[in-house]
Amino acid sequence: LCCECGQFHLLLDNHLYNFQDEVDDELICHICLQPLLQPMDTPCGHTYCFKCLENFMQEYNFCPMDRKKLSFQQCHKSSLLVRNLLDKLIVFCPFKAECQQTMQRCELEAHLQNRCPGFKKYKSELQRKKNPISKGKEDPPTKVEANTPKDPEVPSGGSSLVAESSGAAVVSLGTAEPGLVNPAFEETEEGENLPQRTSLVAETTTIEIHREDPEEELGMRIVGGKDTPLGNIVVQEVLRDSVIAADGRIAPGDHILEVNGVNISSVTHCQAVSFLRHPGPVLHLMVLQEKGFSNKTAQQDSTSATNREVIHVTLIKRDRSEPLGIKLIRKTDEAGIFILDLLEGGLAAKNGKLSRNDRVLSINGQDLRQGTPEAAAQIIQTTESRVNFVVLRQPGIQLSDLAEDGSTSNSSSSSSSNGGSPVHHRRRLDQNHYRRKSNYQKGYISHEKTVAIKKEPKESLGITIGGGRDNKNKLPIYVTSVQPIGCLFRDGRIKRGDVLLSINGIDLTHLNYYEAVSALKSNAASHSVVLKALEILSLNSTEPSLDIKEQGFSWSPLWITWLGLPSYLHCCQDIVLSKGNLESWGFSIVGGFEESKGNQPFFIKTIVPGTPAFRDRKLKCGDEIVAVNGVPAIGMSNSELIPMLKEQRNKVTLTVVSWPGSLV
Repeated sequence: LCCECGQFHLLLDNHLYNFQDEVDDELICHICLQPLLQPMDTPCGHTYCFKCLENFMQEYNFCPMDRKKLSFQQCHKSSLLVRNLLDKLIVFCPFKAECQQTMQRCELEAHLQNRCPGFKKYKSELQRKKNPISKGKEDPPTKVEANTPKDPEVPSGGSSLVAESSGAAVVSLGTAEPGLVNPAFEETEEGENLPQRTSLVAETTTIEIHREDPEEELGMRIVGGKDTPLGNIVVQEVLRDSVIAADGRIAPGDHILEVNGVNISSVTHCQAVSFLRHPGPVLHLMVLQEKGFSNKTAQQDSTSATNREVIHVTLIKRDRSEPLGIKLIRKTDEAGIFILDLLEGGLAAKNGKLSRNDRVLSINGQDLRQGTPEAAAQIIQTTESRVNFVVLRQPGIQLSDLAEDGSTSNSSSSSSSNGGSPVHHRRRLDQNHYRRKSNYQKGYISHEKTVAIKKEPKESLGITIGGGRDNKNKLPIYVTSVQPIGCLFRDGRIKRGDVLLSINGIDLTHLNYYEAVSALKSNAASHSVVLKALEILSLNSTEPSLDIKEQGFSWSPLWITWLGLPSYLHCCQDIVLSKGNLESWGFSIVGGFEESKGNQPFFIKTIVPGTPAFRDRKLKCGDEIVAVNGVPAIGMSNSELIPMLKEQRNKVTLTVVSWPGSLV
C-alpha cells in the first residue's frame, strides 16, 4: 500500500486518486489518461506525467502525441500555475469505510500520515501481523536508536561548541562560547578513574549543493539568527526526499556559517532565510558540524582523515520489500555503522559501488554517524525505491579491524519487526501553559483584532488554513491564503499568517485541523460572521520581503514569527531524558534573564551526537524550555537554571514548546 496516495500500485507507476469531479481534458496525461502528476512540458507543447514520460523515453525518442524527435533532457517542469491547479483538484480519502473526508490532492499524504483513522488502523493491523511477538514496551521505530545497545558511556568534561569557529577543518573545543550555557558537558567526580579527558569535536565543511531546478527548495527547516538568543543559524530538520536529504551531508543541529561566500553568522533570521531561498543551480554552504565527544586529539583526527573519501551511492529497489544484500556491523572502539559484507547476487553487490568496511554516514538524509545497524535497517526497509547512501571509505582497513559487539543487522532480509509503516502513538494533548512574565517580542508583536462582516448565506469565507492541535508541532489555526473569491478578501482585514482565535464566539485555539474546518464551514452559512484573530506584525520595516513563490510546499509562517505569540497559545509537551551516571545530557542552552536584555526564553542551541538527548530524537534545536521537572524556567537566569539541570543525576523532565523552523 502506497503511503502517499493510500492505494495499491506498482512502484514505478503513478499514484492513484479518487477524484470528486470530472477533470478537464487539458489536465489529463495522454500516456496514462489520468490527471497529470509532476507535469512535464515538451518543446513541442505537450504535457505528460513525469514518470509516464520518463518510462516512455527509455524506449522511444519521440513525443507520444506528434512523434517529433524528443529527448527527456529537453523537457522541463510545467508552470507553477499548472502545478497548483492540479494540486488543488479535490479527491476522496481512499479509506471510505472509516473516513469520508475530501481534500485537495496535495493534502492527501499529510491527511493519511497525520489525520486519517482508516490509514492509522491499517498501519496498526499491518504492524501486528508483521510483528506478532513484539514487546509491549517497545517504542515506535522513530526512537530505534534509544532502544538499541548504546555506545560505551564516555565521561563529560569537554566544553561547548564554538559556532563561529570556521578556521580549522577539525576543532577540539576546550573553551566555552561566551553566553553559551552548557549543562551537557560537566566534569564529574568519578572522572579520576576514567580515560583521558574528552573534548567535543566539531568540523567546518564546505558543501556544494546542486539543483536541476534552480528554484527548487533545499528542503530543510532553520532556526536562529542574531535577533534571537540562538545567534547562529541552525538546521532544525531535514525533510525527507529533499535536495538536502539526497545529498546526505547536512544534518539537524548543523550550524550554517556561510552561503555562497556570504557570512550569515551575524544576520537576522529573515536575512538568512532570504539568502538560503535565493535560486540558483549551485549553492555553496559552509557548515559547522559536531562530531561528538572524542578521546583523540584534533591532530590525530585530522591525520586519520587525510586518506578518507566520501562517496555517494544510490540503490534503486523495485519495491519496498526487495533486499539490498548488505550486512551492517558496529565496532567496539568507534561509533557508527560499517559494512561487513555484500551478499553475492544482491542489489548492492550488482551495483558495485559500496565496499566492505565502508562507514555509513547517512541513508536518505538520516544522520547515522552515531547510529546503529537497527536504525539503518529500519530506514532501508521503509524506503519505497531510492536508497541514498553517503559512506566514508578509508583504503587499507582489513576485515579484522571490525569487531562485532553483538549488534549486527542484515538488511538483506525484510525483517518482519520493521517491515511495516511506523505506528505513531498519539500523545495526550497537554493543555498546561507556562506564562512568560513578558512575551518575547523581539522583532515581532501580536495584535488582536475583531472582524465583523455581513455576507450572503451561500457566500464562502474564501480562506485556507493550516495548523491544528493534531499537527506535529501542535500549532494554533492560522490562515495560509485568502482567496480572491470570498467575502474576507473583499473585506481586507484578515490576512495570510493571521492566527484565528474564534468564529461567532466558538473558540478555535484548542481544535484540531478538521474540527476547525468544520467550525468555520458551519458558521460561514450565516448572514453575519464575527472573527477574532491575532495578527503578527514585524517591528522591522527593513527586513527583506519573503513572499516569494512557493514551490511544492504549502505556505507557513517563519519560525521567528511564532515567538511573538502570547503564552496562552503555546502548547507544551514533556520530554523525559534518561542517562547513565557518567554521561552528559547532551544539549546546550542559551537565553534566560540578563540585566541588559531582560527576560529571554531558554532555547536549545546544540544537541551532541551520541548523547541521551541525541538518541531520544524528540528534543530539537530551537525548542524553548519552559520548565524543568515542573518548575517554571520563566524569569530565571542561566546561573539559576544550570544547577537545577546538573542536580538531575539519571532522569530529567523538560517541558518544551516546539515551533517549526522556517522552510528553505
